Amino acid sequence: MSVARVTEIKSSSTKNFDDAIRIGVARAHKTLKNVKSAWIENQEVLLDEKGEISEYRVQMKVTFVLED
Repeated sequence: MSVARVTEIKSSSTKNFDDAIRIGVARAHKTLKNVKSAWIENQEVLLDEKGEISEYRVQMKVTFVLED
């Protein structure tokens, strides 16, 4: 039997959404053990004064299995 926990992580990138997801998952994997999945709950962009995208942000739920 195993027990899992879900934690929320927000990450950002100046490149694209995929990069923001990779950054968030890599950071979660560095801190948490047994990371199994990530669900992207929300995506948003920040705009600069010219109306162009300056940053991509994702909000994700990361699932990891707790150790005995």
